[in-house]
Amino acid sequence: MASGTATASYEMRFDSGRICLDLVATTHPGERLCSAERLRAWIAGSGLVPAGTPLAAVDEAWLAACRELRADIERLVGAELDGRPADAALARVNARAEHPPPVPRAVRAEDGTLLRRLRGPLLRAGVLSALSRDALELLTDPAARAGLRRCEGDNCRIVYLDTSRGRRRRWCSSEVCGNRERVARHRRRAALART
Repeated sequence: MASGTATASYEMRFDSGRICLDLVATTHPGERLCSAERLRAWIAGSGLVPAGTPLAAVDEAWLAACRELRADIERLVGAELDGRPADAALARVNARAEHPPPVPRAVRAEDGTLLRRLRGPLLRAGVLSALSRDALELLTDPAARAGLRRCEGDNCRIVYLDTSRGRRRRWCSSEVCGNRERVARHRRRAALART
């Protein structure tokens, strides 16, 4: 799926600018991580692990842990945008970040090309650590934190990292929320023209 394209309720988006924000976006417009299978698809699409990494170990316990972390990151980012503390969420995200993240290594394929693989098995604590570390890096980097924005789209609560020139991006995705706004604006103008 191309970044920023319209998605069905089961498809995943990776266009918020940070993987931790992409995780938070899985709650909009409804729950997208509703099964271990969907979580496996999200992990594979996120780039957290090399392509082809076996994800059979990702089960309902992984799903519960990812949802808990997602809620804490959402609280933490929202609190940061609102200028208020979220110390309990911060403590939990800090604790998750203490584990070692997945460690990549290069291996030779049969044709001699280098492939990225994991050193050792994929562990739940490692994936949660990588997501937690991304959130902590985002929120402790003043330049990145200054780029945090809430989507201006109707009924959209996605937070994204604005890296656009001039920092004037208004929507989580120009193709999704931006297009809806342009269509609504066109309809309003057309309705006014008819009256």
